[in-house]
Amino acid sequence: MPFDAICWTSSIQCVKGLSSMVLLTVSILTGLLSVTVALWTFLGLKKIKGRTERMAEIAGYIAIGVRAYLSRQLKTILMITPLIALVVYAFNGLAVAVTFILGVVTSLTTAFLGMGAAVRANVRTAEDATESPLRAFHTSVYGGSVMGFSVIGFSLVVLSVLYYLLRNPEVLVGFGFGASLAAFFAQIGGGIYTKSADVGADLVGKIEQRIPEDDPRNPAVIADLVGDNVGDCAGRGSDLFQTFSDDIVTGMLFAAATTERYGPLVIFFPLLLQCVGVISSIAGVLSIRAFRSAKPESAFNAGMLVNTTLATVGSFIVSKLLLNDLSIFLSAFLGILVTLVAAFFTRYYAGSGGKPVQKIAEASKRGVALNIITGLAYGLQSPLASIVMIVVAVSVAYLVSGAVASSLLAVVAVNIGTDLLIGFIMTADAFGPITDNAAGIAEMSGASDAVVSSLSALDSVGNTMKATTKAYAMSSGTVTSFVLFATFFSLVRITTVEISSPLNVAFLFLGIALPYLISSLTIGSTAKTALQMVDEVRRQFNSIPGIMEGKAKPDYAACVDIATRNALREMILPGVVSIAVPVAVGSLFGAQALGMLLIGAVASAALLGPFFNNTGTAFDNAKKLIENAGRKGTFEHQAAVAADTIGDPMKDVAGPSLLIFMKLIGMAALLIAGTIAL
Repeated sequence: MPFDAICWTSSIQCVKGLSSMVLLTVSILTGLLSVTVALWTFLGLKKIKGRTERMAEIAGYIAIGVRAYLSRQLKTILMITPLIALVVYAFNGLAVAVTFILGVVTSLTTAFLGMGAAVRANVRTAEDATESPLRAFHTSVYGGSVMGFSVIGFSLVVLSVLYYLLRNPEVLVGFGFGASLAAFFAQIGGGIYTKSADVGADLVGKIEQRIPEDDPRNPAVIADLVGDNVGDCAGRGSDLFQTFSDDIVTGMLFAAATTERYGPLVIFFPLLLQCVGVISSIAGVLSIRAFRSAKPESAFNAGMLVNTTLATVGSFIVSKLLLNDLSIFLSAFLGILVTLVAAFFTRYYAGSGGKPVQKIAEASKRGVALNIITGLAYGLQSPLASIVMIVVAVSVAYLVSGAVASSLLAVVAVNIGTDLLIGFIMTADAFGPITDNAAGIAEMSGASDAVVSSLSALDSVGNTMKATTKAYAMSSGTVTSFVLFATFFSLVRITTVEISSPLNVAFLFLGIALPYLISSLTIGSTAKTALQMVDEVRRQFNSIPGIMEGKAKPDYAACVDIATRNALREMILPGVVSIAVPVAVGSLFGAQALGMLLIGAVASAALLGPFFNNTGTAFDNAKKLIENAGRKGTFEHQAAVAADTIGDPMKDVAGPSLLIFMKLIGMAALLIAGTIAL
């Protein structure tokens, strides 16, 4: 036997001889490493003192608005949580109810920490831009990394500890459900907040009053900057926290069913594979600093390459040593490819350098109607490539691993493979609102045109990074659905579904319709709140003497209050629908009806979500393309701004909400699976 084969054989035997406690310790320590890096970075940002009084003043307004919104959001979610916990207790017992509460609390804690860092990093980035654009870039990246490392670190630690205490992966479904519920409320509430403020500020400020986007005379400008944090940062952090957590939970559930083929330690495979993602994400983010001469987008690409390379090598080692099955490694690698393909096509369809955005910007010269028609045409084709890649990845993984029941672990590997870049991607996503806020702070404080321009350029990169995150999250969520379906049908003991049954087909169509209802509710809520915002901004411009001359200060708090009050009220109904419908269908009509509802809902959301995300982002970047070309205030710019206000609730409310809806409805189904099993 060759020497390298002897080494691999002895290494595999060594790993198989390890106790479960050792593997759990590895998982916990890796999670703690990520949390430690996040806290170290957070404390470093906290120590830096502001150097510019005016910038610090504006940042203070933003911080006050953020704290006001989040404290009220926290009270609202925690008021609802005990009621849902009682329902969970009735269906599943005390242990699941406790893990559900922990899922909610951990998700909110992660979002608070990451967003606290973002609020501190925005003013630091604005100040650093006065010295060097490169320094501003690095500050915003490390500010965003707090959210990225918190998401993966806290999830890994808490789930590992819970499994150590409970030794039953089925109980962890409560944690995944709690994470999904918190994310749904945070994303919808934050999305409605930020987009209603953004629309109000743009329609009245930019179009009617012809003033710049972040002009301090605009009453909605602080609400807009606050919204970037509570929507794009806290909301997205909760979103990816539930993605990461749900994938571990469903992965462990399915791995537990493959012990006969892979041995008892297979249940730790999802945790250990996520450990690979944590370490490679940290290395990828830290490597960005090494590319000092690169443009921001090139530095992000280089960091992602480092992350991808390390994740691929780590996946090979874990698959070989723990399972001795290279088909599982291939599956994990296919998951990484799904993420990269989704990112590539999102940048093509929604990025400033892609043909679609340039065509939309060109169409704006003929008016807003052609801008929108062009954007919708490209948006409708944009989900196709990612869906094809997902179908290919899942099918290939299933076939190469044997196409038997236990080979569905390969689909789990594809799913977790999509998570191996999650810490890096969340860092790049949080970079977006930080640079957006920094540009606003710089403009409001009267910084030089060169500083504002450099931050606007970073903001454009951030816009593309945010679109990439949404594409990744939707692709990951779609792959997760394959695991959710398999897990659900396994728990309810269904091996075949009668597609010829009219009742089952009826619930399939009901499932297809649900994402349209959720989208209607979230976009409609944004419109209602934006109506009030527009009226308030107009009122202040008309009734406060000297506001346009800069002699009087707008009432920023009034706009913040409108956004906060409405966002918290409007986020409840979509959440209730997402939970009540699957529970009612499963309880009244049985497991087959609920299974068909799940398939229809996920298939519909998997196409509708990317359409919303890509179309809305393309509208936004077409507007920025015109602005960066120095054509602000022109006819084509007004057309692009109007289209952007239509795209805002699509990309930042409806699209992200559908991703979480996919997970939430699936986790709700898993919670009641035991009570409706055949």
